[in-house]
Amino acid sequence: MAKLSRRNFLKILGTGASAGAVRILAPGLLLGSAAACQAAPATPAATAAALPTAPAATFAATGGAAQAADATATLAATAQPAAPTVASMQPLKVGSRVVHVHSGNATHWGGQVGYWDYADQRTVTQMVERGITELTGQSTVADAWRALLPGYQPGKAIAIKVNFNNTLSGDCGVVGGEINALPQPVAAVIAGLTAAGVDERDVWIYDGVDRFIPAYFTTAIPFSGVQYFDKCHNLVDYYSSQDGTAIVQFNPPAGVPAPAPQRVADLLTRASYLINMPILKSHTCASITLGFKNHFGSIDNPGGVHSHVFVVNGCGGILYPDYNPLIDIYRNPHIGGKTVLTIGDGLFGVKGGQDAAPRTWSTFGGALPNSLFFALDPVAIDSVMADFLRVEPGAGVFAGADHYLQLAQDAGLGTFERGDPWGGGYRAIEYRKLEL
Repeated sequence: MAKLSRRNFLKILGTGASAGAVRILAPGLLLGSAAACQAAPATPAATAAALPTAPAATFAATGGAAQAADATATLAATAQPAAPTVASMQPLKVGSRVVHVHSGNATHWGGQVGYWDYADQRTVTQMVERGITELTGQSTVADAWRALLPGYQPGKAIAIKVNFNNTLSGDCGVVGGEINALPQPVAAVIAGLTAAGVDERDVWIYDGVDRFIPAYFTTAIPFSGVQYFDKCHNLVDYYSSQDGTAIVQFNPPAGVPAPAPQRVADLLTRASYLINMPILKSHTCASITLGFKNHFGSIDNPGGVHSHVFVVNGCGGILYPDYNPLIDIYRNPHIGGKTVLTIGDGLFGVKGGQDAAPRTWSTFGGALPNSLFFALDPVAIDSVMADFLRVEPGAGVFAGADHYLQLAQDAGLGTFERGDPWGGGYRAIEYRKLEL
């Protein structure tokens, strides 16, 4: 697929594209150029040396939030001090609000090879714009992004965690039909960020532990300054930071074996903000894999904690009633402490296993889910997405699959509730469904 230029991207969206009219409902590769992915990976230090000087404009100059303490995130050597968390920057507070945006026009896929080519960029962009304005309560898209990124100034990086779990094997350019991240929601996020004043070079898209970001994705992102961190671009697998906060220490109660400590990817220590973009999908061993588990791609040895998250007999794991390592991973200051937004990608979603191909959903009327989810509360958004999976025939969600969310709530990370997004809705979670 030919690379989508920024000019053509903006033409697709239309000049001055609005968020579109919405209706609030009651709660109730095969193809791809390997060469595009197989350039020799650059080390962070080498990449930093090649970067031009960032412009001096700041969010304050464009009416954004007041700047926080000066801490520039760069692609420098790992000896650089870690960027601070956003906890002291007065991040936006919207409680346990989860915004669900649905549009039947988001995809036009009929089972063809290369499902990623069958999402409509204009519609997806409108969904993202509507989602973040509804979530933040801001009247414009630019103001919504500024509210989500307190203290931004050029040089402060925004890491975006995508999910390419099914690119573990391959040659950097060729992928199969299994579910992976879509470029359209990410392109929409970057469009919003840059419209709000973010320097493209401050956007770092990553997935780790030998995953690669394939050509179908990078060619559809029309922002040339964006940097990719995976095994085929800039290496994400530098887990060598000497900063003590770069280590995830696991602290189970007595009687529960502790997994070995894990290192977070070095780029997260340098980034100032983090946007988590999991996929709505089930898992053959963990039963569900959503926002919390998406950060298995942020640590150096996720296989070392599988034994504590697998709930299915025969997968070699034990579900402990009073401990789950996903909580300790999220509590790392470079993960939970920098996360400003979670966007759940349910445009296609997948059921029946993490390495399955997309197919239609009974609960969405025999169509694809065509949905995006937005929240600041990582527990609430996983709760809602888990509820959609739970009621979908063939998703294979086992009892106890969402127990980690109860533990996350107990740890003060957010609000857990089992509800009914198709009917009775929620009491503790503020669930808003919008039809575009």
